[in-house]
Amino acid sequence: MLCGAAGSPVCAPCLAAVRAEAVPPPHQLDACRALVDYHLARPLVTRLKNGQRRSLVAPLAAALSELVAPPPGAVVTWAPTTPERARARGFDQAELLARALARRWRLPAAPLLRRAPGTAQVGRGRSGRWAAPAFEARRRVPPRVVLVDDVATTGATLTAAARALRAAGAATVEAVVLAQAERAPVITRGVGSVTERAGRGLR
Repeated sequence: MLCGAAGSPVCAPCLAAVRAEAVPPPHQLDACRALVDYHLARPLVTRLKNGQRRSLVAPLAAALSELVAPPPGAVVTWAPTTPERARARGFDQAELLARALARRWRLPAAPLLRRAPGTAQVGRGRSGRWAAPAFEARRRVPPRVVLVDDVATTGATLTAAARALRAAGAATVEAVVLAQAERAPVITRGVGSVTERAGRGLR
């Protein structure tokens, strides 16, 4: 998809070239892994989110499934988009990824969360993102949950979703994300010192 090669919606070399860095998980999460760096793979993510390229779901889910081993007995769920956006697109991309992942892992998938209507996160600043997302659990949730989302920027959506899951009974919440938009910063300590990546997470 990124290189334009024929034969597959997205090729393995392209995915390898745009892999996301590992950063500490957002608040309320025990772990969080992202497949690609959003800034390097933006055309890919945009085609999935807005271009209705459902042919991307299966190969991306296959790549995501190899990132982590889910906890035994976990239930896979997703951070739902706003009802307005789901109606406009005709689908929820996070749900498509979550259900495809669950099939790969042979785990159940369930809609455990409900998102309040309101302004989407796209285009909002950092403070606006933290104030915006609001979730509630649809029912009592199982002890172990894998939470799926498409893009993590500040981590506000994942944190809000994980908080709702824990309030409804989850003891362990791990996240798997297609794209990570925030990177760990590079900090240089002293003249001639080695450049280090700070451990700032999506918080």
